[in-house]
Amino acid sequence: MSIIKTFVTSTVILITSGILSAEESKKEPVAEPKMASPKGAKVYIIFPKDGKTVKPKFLVRFGLKKMGVAPAGIKFPNTGHHHLIIDGEKFDANLPLPMSENLKHFGAGQTETVLELKPGKHTLKLVFADHLHRLHEPPVISEEITITVKE
Repeated sequence: MSIIKTFVTSTVILITSGILSAEESKKEPVAEPKMASPKGAKVYIIFPKDGKTVKPKFLVRFGLKKMGVAPAGIKFPNTGHHHLIIDGEKFDANLPLPMSENLKHFGAGQTETVLELKPGKHTLKLVFADHLHRLHEPPVISEEITITVKE
């Protein structure tokens, strides 16, 4: 009897087939460990600067030190992709980052974006995550900045 094993990541599906022993078929899949981040790795917002006033539609530029950017699903040591947290959106640091209106994913490896926000005070924070949208170990998270959006 042939059993098909399926392994799923955020963007890649691998299927292998073969005969499994009774013991192998009872084993639970093992979660892939989180990727390590190098000492001194840092993610930060280049623009806008903390405390600045911006128009409703504005550029946000991401900065990164001691790591490289790779698209989601692409696994290389010391790499990942950006996620932008708007207005303190909550997330579970032990799970892959979800996607929402206030938690933006940049899985194609983007290093900047144009945001459109309503007038008022807003906060922005970057989270750098691995190929599976998980925080590195230790996490690489920017300081939160506050901006004011004016018409």
